[in-house]
Amino acid sequence: MKKEIVSTDRAPAALGPYSQAIRAGGFLFCSGQIALNPATGQVEGADVAAQTRRVLENLRAVLEAGGSSLGGVVKTTVYLKRMEDFAAMNAMYAEFFAEGAPARATVEVARLPKDVLVEIEAVAAVA
Repeated sequence: MKKEIVSTDRAPAALGPYSQAIRAGGFLFCSGQIALNPATGQVEGADVAAQTRRVLENLRAVLEAGGSSLGGVVKTTVYLKRMEDFAAMNAMYAEFFAEGAPARATVEVARLPKDVLVEIEAVAAVA
């Protein structure tokens, strides 16, 4: 199976030895996105709702660079610093996935890169 690395400057560069996404077998496997502004490299958003918006904007950029879209997402995993933030994250998430929301898992974690409040990874179908 052919594997293709996907990269875009419309989302933050990888913080380590990984790709923003890999396209393989008709799917796009997107690495976790955090609330980094791709232009400044700085964390954007003081609360989980604002950070979730930035995360999903970054994710949308990676999806589009890989030939998919938010509508093509079949599965996400959401990592939250505090499960108490679930409702605020979920409300913002619902704005981006208004129709046909993908399968999802949400877990609380001890710590995330750059001490952000939320990270989201995704798998999407490629047309």
